[in-house]
This record gives sequence, structure tokens and C-alpha cells, in this order.
Amino acid sequence: MIKGNLHSVESLGTLDGPGLRYVLFTQGCLLRCLFCHNPDTWKMRGASRVVTVEEMVQEIRPYIPYFKASGGGVTVSGGEPLLQIPFLTALFKELKALGIHTCIDTSAGCVDDSETYMEKMDALLEFTDLFLLDLKHINNDKHINLTSRPNTQILKFAERLSERGQPIWVRHVLVPGLTDDPEDLANLGRFINELDNVEKFEILPYHQLGVHKWEALGVPYKLDDVEPPDETAVELAYETVNFKGVTPLNV
Repeated sequence: MIKGNLHSVESLGTLDGPGLRYVLFTQGCLLRCLFCHNPDTWKMRGASRVVTVEEMVQEIRPYIPYFKASGGGVTVSGGEPLLQIPFLTALFKELKALGIHTCIDTSAGCVDDSETYMEKMDALLEFTDLFLLDLKHINNDKHINLTSRPNTQILKFAERLSERGQPIWVRHVLVPGLTDDPEDLANLGRFINELDNVEKFEILPYHQLGVHKWEALGVPYKLDDVEPPDETAVELAYETVNFKGVTPLNV
């Protein structure tokens, strides 16, 4: 029986894809982002819940009317959901049979290009409607400094999804002094504008709402002195990225 390791769930999320979403936060992540607001999801063990596909489907069923009315569905976030591909595939297969929109929010920090991994990924893509792909940094050296791992496979993964025509939304966390360099933002824009499958680009302003979790874990937080970007900085970042030549009007 396939089981998933969960950190938590949110029954009616509004920030994790289109419409109202039932959001599963998985346990485990290989990245160590300096701005992570869920460091308690890093460790592979320590899940608050170990669930079967059948259990999750039964929990999700009552929300189907809300999904259909709002154009929503189910999003699996993290942690890093792609560490649990067999569980995601089995869950999404059941959800698609019920007509539910499926979405994965991922940083793709665990992907590789081995034949075995890509076969598992192909099976998952068959039942996945949308990816929210978090591109932490376009510059590889800065990506390593920011997350502890390179972005090489992550960018390759984005290109593979484009080749397959798999719809994605690209997200970028704007951290003053770390991810807001104009040259890097312009290079990020050039990269995503060359992809054929990006439906939406979102800038997520850095915040410190998860700092208390670092303190509870006894892990030093290195960005104490970093203030969230103001609206002007966010607007300028959108203009610099220049996604499809359009700056969102609702920034």
C-alpha cells in the first residue's frame, strides 16, 4: 500500500494555484533555502501524518463542490513533493478520476535525469494538470549560496516540462540583496520567456513569518537584518523580468 508522509494540510487555500485548493504539505526537502518559512519540513522523517491514498481521497471528497465552483482543486506542496512521486502518482490518478484539478508546487531540488527517475516522472505527469515551479535563482553560484544546491537539474527540468507542453506557473521569491539583482532578474526573464509552457509568472515578496520556526528548531536564521521589499521594488522586479513583455496590473 502506497503511503505519503505529510507535514500538514490546508483545507481551503487560495495561494497555491487557481481557485480554492486543498493543499497537502509533504515532509522532506533537500534544499536549505536561507529564507525558508517551513524549515520544519526539511527532515525526511518526523512526518505528523502518514496517510494512504484512500484516506486522502476520502478527506478531499467533501470539498469537490468548492473546487468545481471556484475552478480549484488539489495542490501538493512541501517540503518537496517530488521526493514522494509514487504517492503523488497514485493520489493524482484517483483525483483525476473524480474530475479534480491537480497541481504540484515544487522547487525541483531533487530531480535528476536518470532513466528510472524520468520514467516515474512521466507516469506522474500523466495525471498532473499544473506545476508551480519555484525558481530560486537563475545564477548557479548564487543558487548554491541561497539553497545549498545547484540549479543545473532544476533548469533542465523546466526545459523538459516545456518540451512536453506541461503547463507551469513560475514563481520567484524576491529577497533584497540576494535575489533582486537587475542582471539576474533580466536573465531569469530571458530563460522563462524562452519556455513555451509558462502560463503565469509571480514574484513572491520575501517575508519573515517563519522565523519563529527556525528559533524553535535551534537553527540560526541568517536573514534577520533583511527587510521585505516594498511595492516599488516588486514592481521594478516585474518590469526587469519582463515576462512576455507584460507587467501585471495587480502588483
